[in-house]
Amino acid sequence: MGILPTGYIYPKEERAIRDLLRKRSHLVRQKTSNLLSIHNLVIRNTGTSLTGNRIKTLTAAAVHDVLPTPDLALAVTSTLAVMRCVAEQIAAIEHAIKARVSLRPTLALTIMLEAGDMHRFPTVGQWASYCRCVNSTKLSNGKRKGQGNTKNGNKYVAWAFIEAANFAVRYYANIQRFYQRKKSKTQGVVAIKAVAHKLARACYYVLRDQVPFDIVKAFATQPA
Repeated sequence: MGILPTGYIYPKEERAIRDLLRKRSHLVRQKTSNLLSIHNLVIRNTGTSLTGNRIKTLTAAAVHDVLPTPDLALAVTSTLAVMRCVAEQIAAIEHAIKARVSLRPTLALTIMLEAGDMHRFPTVGQWASYCRCVNSTKLSNGKRKGQGNTKNGNKYVAWAFIEAANFAVRYYANIQRFYQRKKSKTQGVVAIKAVAHKLARACYYVLRDQVPFDIVKAFATQPA
């Protein structure tokens, strides 16, 4: 009857490389979880805090110097072994992906491979919704009547734009000013989401029309 919209079927020949990039994302989360586990164990038992870089370079001898008992040292060294094994697999996956795809930055790869054919999104608003960059609050006569399904959309591309927003705020002064204006009126997490939304909208036109990213158009301000 033509009532239901047709679902998008990702091209079969591109699914393997997309899923490989998803596996990288899964392993990165595992690596981070192991690193935080070591950090928390050390701070609980010694009252001192180790940076992420310091944890990554710990040797077996250094672990025994940091922790008061052999049992705690074994807990850390075993976690370090798992973390380093995962890091090796992440590097192997990245090498394979970079040999197959011309784009280098991981965030760009994630966005490109998760997006697929941009013409399946008739409007930029639909793309932003797919990226989980808009809220799902239901309003009626200006009053909140509930919330839609926040799990709709693509969690991988949503993660990529949040990461991109954090990097953009760190390295681009005019994006940082936009973020600070938003943060002064709301919470930091909401301000970062606003930056992610801006980047997602800009990315829609970059991918659909194959044009360069224009930071002035995206953030309506002249760069410093």
